[in-house]
Order: sequence, then C-alpha cells, then structure tokens
Amino acid sequence: MRARTVEWQVCGVCNYDCTYCIQSPKTRVGHPSEDDVTRFLDFFAALPGSWEVKMTGGEPFAFPAFLERIVPGLIERTTHTVSVLTNLSAPPAQLARFAALTRGRLGIVSASIHLEHVEIDAFVDKARAFRAAIDPSASMVINAVLVPGRLAEVEQARAAIAGAGLRFFPQVMKLGGGTFAYEEGDREKVQELVGIRPNPRTANTAPSYRGRTCWTGVDYFVLTQRGDAFRCRTARRFDEGFLGNVLQGSFGLAAGPSPCTYDICPCTVPANRGMIEGLA
Repeated sequence: MRARTVEWQVCGVCNYDCTYCIQSPKTRVGHPSEDDVTRFLDFFAALPGSWEVKMTGGEPFAFPAFLERIVPGLIERTTHTVSVLTNLSAPPAQLARFAALTRGRLGIVSASIHLEHVEIDAFVDKARAFRAAIDPSASMVINAVLVPGRLAEVEQARAAIAGAGLRFFPQVMKLGGGTFAYEEGDREKVQELVGIRPNPRTANTAPSYRGRTCWTGVDYFVLTQRGDAFRCRTARRFDEGFLGNVLQGSFGLAAGPSPCTYDICPCTVPANRGMIEGLA
C-alpha cells in the first residue's frame, strides 16, 4: 500500500560538515525567506489528500523558522503527518518543543549519529530521552553511515543503540552516483552490520530498481528549499523528473507511474512507502 510522502529539504544550512556527506558543500547553505516559508505553508495547506511531510536539510533544527513557523504552521494549517530527519544536535529545549508541537501528528523521527561529531554514549542518552518525549505512536530510528575506517566505532554504536532499546539502521556509504567500494578487509564487517539479507526496512544498501514500476512523482516527490520539485532524489541528481516549482505555482504531479531508469535508489523512503512495485 502506497503512503503518499513528500521529502522537503527545508533548508540547506547544516551545523555539521561530515567528510562523507553526499550533499555538495554548495548545497549545504541557505534557507527560505520569510515570504517563501509562508508560500510553502500555503502550498501544503492546499495540497489535496493526506501526505507525510518528511522534513530534511541540511539540518532542520539549524534553521530558526523550523520550530518558530514551519512545524507550528503544518500542524495548525494542515492535516498532514510530519516526520523529520535530524542529526539530533538541537538543544534539549528545542527537542522538547518539537515533541510537544507534534504530539498526535508525528510519523517518523530519523536521527543520524555522526561519529565525527558526537560521543556514542552522549548521543544515545539524548536519543533515548527524545524517544521518551515524542508521541508514543511515532517511530524512531537511528541511522549510521558505514564509514570506512570507522566500522569498529559503528559496531560500538550499534551495541549501545540496541542496548537502549532503540532501532539501529545502517547505511552503506554513497559516493557520487553509486556506493563506496569497501576494501576486502571491511566487506565482512559491512555485511555483518547490514545483515545477510538486508531489505529497505533493515538497512540502506542503495539498490537498483531499474525496470520496476515506480510511483514516485505521483504519490511521492522531493522538494528543495527553493521550491523545485522532482520525482525522486536520483532524478534530482541527474536534473530529471522535474515537477515544477511550488513557489512559482508551476508544480504538478506526474500523470502515472513509470519504470525506474536508475541504477541506484539512494534513499529507502520510496521503497518503504510502497512506491516500488514488486517488492516483498
């Protein structure tokens, strides 16, 4: 069953600068103006149907309007479910405000642990406290990129996350238009971390769905901080699948599904929201 979803990059600015970030430095800057925030909220208020609005960045909490206007506006003006991808670096008071604002409307919190910037125990303690504060019916997952040279630390993080009763979600490192070619010594560790038969709900291995019927562009799209909409992340990377600009009033969903033409699906959201036909 398809769950209609939009992944909205609410800002480019990020307070981290991870060496393995797949977003280029030139995109990790900037944020919408006050007027553009209003236009975005107008767009979501007029978007027909029930959608999950998964907000990403950059780092959403690094943009003051995220908590001041965007989250309250979505809650007050729409009936959509809200979700967020965050590095969980926001101060506890901001996280508590987010938890209070989204109670009864929160879908998923995807919290990324970046071992270049945090200590494992401190991050897990913060994540556990946030899990206790958010809507009990919401889901929460802890993402970790399998960075070469840090796999032992990732294993430590996985153990600590599991010990705290939280869900661990490993992600193979992406590089350019594909995935990183791990050295032979790391391959066994990577397989152990993702599992013998990983699927989109247990790990992000960035598989290919080439040829499969895909509903992205119809029941799913990605939206940039500048208002540009694309069928999916890979389409955006190749400057294809443009659906128009929501700030300029030119947005329109695709008329129907089409076969996937790409060799990598870098994000598990489409697969986990039922956009790829034929998956078990």
